[in-house]
Amino acid sequence: MLEFAGFLPILLLIGLAAIQLGLVGYAANQAGSGARAAARAASQGDSGEAAGAAAMDGGLTASVGVSKGGATTTATVEVQVPTLLPFVDTDWSVTKEATMPNDDAADAD
Repeated sequence: MLEFAGFLPILLLIGLAAIQLGLVGYAANQAGSGARAAARAASQGDSGEAAGAAAMDGGLTASVGVSKGGATTTATVEVQVPTLLPFVDTDWSVTKEATMPNDDAADAD
């Protein structure tokens, strides 16, 4: 019993670290979804920032940027990774980028 009580904090720390790693993956997945949605909407002439924000979980802190250049539109999304561990630096972020070809109707504008 004493050995288990001594080993329990280490097991809890490993479990929390595994959950934190899952949060990093979740943030990366949400950033990719937001970037694709923003690039798709902006290439068709809509507001890419609004579409990118709507495609992600509202509980995440994210910034969406869209740039048009020539025949393509590129969207960049940066998502702050939620922090579970109290002693871990909270400035982690994940950045994803997506590029879509511009729609012919959007090029006519």
